[in-house]
Amino acid sequence: MRRFFTPALFAALAGFALTPAAAQGRLLLLDQGAYVCALPGDATGAAWIEQEGRDFSITGGSSYRTPRGSGTYLMEGKTVTFTRGPMRGMKMMRLGSGLLQQIEPGGKLGRLRCHRTGPVRD
Repeated sequence: MRRFFTPALFAALAGFALTPAAAQGRLLLLDQGAYVCALPGDATGAAWIEQEGRDFSITGGSSYRTPRGSGTYLMEGKTVTFTRGPMRGMKMMRLGSGLLQQIEPGGKLGRLRCHRTGPVRD
């Protein structure tokens, strides 16, 4: 009887299956720049209501900055998870270039949206 899986082949296949790329998907980066966050308004007033203190800037690599401090994020596919810093634990869905929408704890899309407004501000 012929052996298809030698121990070395089995170890190589198991190692490949456990690599971060295979387990987590493709890692990406957000567009650098300043992001303004807002909630939708209504027909009687402003179309968008900016949320004071929610703005942030993507500064490079997987880093962001807010008025309260800096941190890091991880973007897998369209999902952005803030992993360190003042926004730690917040999740967002990338809807398009420069547009993010908050993901609520239950996985449902929330009302808060953040859009890229231009280069990083000092």
